Amino acid sequence: MRVGIVILPEDRWWAAEPKWRAAEEYGFDHAWTYDHLGWRNLVDGPWFGAVPTLTAAAMVTSHIRLGTFVTSPNFRHPLPLMREVITLDDLSDGRFIVGVGAGGLGYDATVFDEPELTAGQRADRFIEFTTALDGLLRVDGFDHSGEYYTVKGARNLPGAVQHPRPPLVIAANGPRTIRFAATTGDAWLTTGRNSDELESWWNGVADLSARLDDELAAAERDPATLERHLSLDAAPVYSLTSKEAFVDAAGRAAELGFTDVVAHWPRSSSPYQGREVVLEEIADDVLPGLQEPPAAE
Repeated sequence: MRVGIVILPEDRWWAAEPKWRAAEEYGFDHAWTYDHLGWRNLVDGPWFGAVPTLTAAAMVTSHIRLGTFVTSPNFRHPLPLMREVITLDDLSDGRFIVGVGAGGLGYDATVFDEPELTAGQRADRFIEFTTALDGLLRVDGFDHSGEYYTVKGARNLPGAVQHPRPPLVIAANGPRTIRFAATTGDAWLTTGRNSDELESWWNGVADLSARLDDELAAAERDPATLERHLSLDAAPVYSLTSKEAFVDAAGRAAELGFTDVVAHWPRSSSPYQGREVVLEEIADDVLPGLQEPPAAE
């Protein structure tokens, strides 16, 4: 199992840089940051842009993969995003991961004071957004005409380092978007279903994973070709509350077939309130065992 860590883009770089360096030194497989204009109860506090943050992170790391957790069409357009993805992939020497999601109804959506989209409209826009981004990254001189986006003869040279493009990690919890992840994504990311009860949350994760299995079968796609990522801290219990809590959560995710789990760097207050000493214990005692290759039979 691979393990990732999310570092919120809230600290000035003198304070954030050591975290990104440490994420690599600790042995995490991937490191992510939120791509929002502002987020939930942190909207009134400091917040920095995801793309410049990941650019800086690429400059101070050498092998850990870097990604957006996640980019959405709430304020992104697939054409300029394609240029940023290609640039980040180049700066990181082929380590960039494109996490994409439909976008919620929070600050990113309301700050523009535009009419609120329905859940169905957000799914429509997301599928078109990601389809266009996929084409823009693959094809030089790409054309697209849809309900939400139009581009004509879009150039993408020199192209990404990774071929045919950086991996697309598609965040999906609904039936249509899970079907889209099964047919289009390189990886599926889920936060499970909202619940205040831990067992209920895990039951929801299991249900969504089973739905993905059904969609993969319907698409006649080999399940081994799609990575499965679980955001552990969407659960009602923070995964880095203790080393034991993380071990339990990672183990349950593995039993459900997840290839990757993602936790959040501990903060001094909610959300993700915790102690960095727990993160260090996990890096020392847990990550090496999770990442060891299986023993030969």
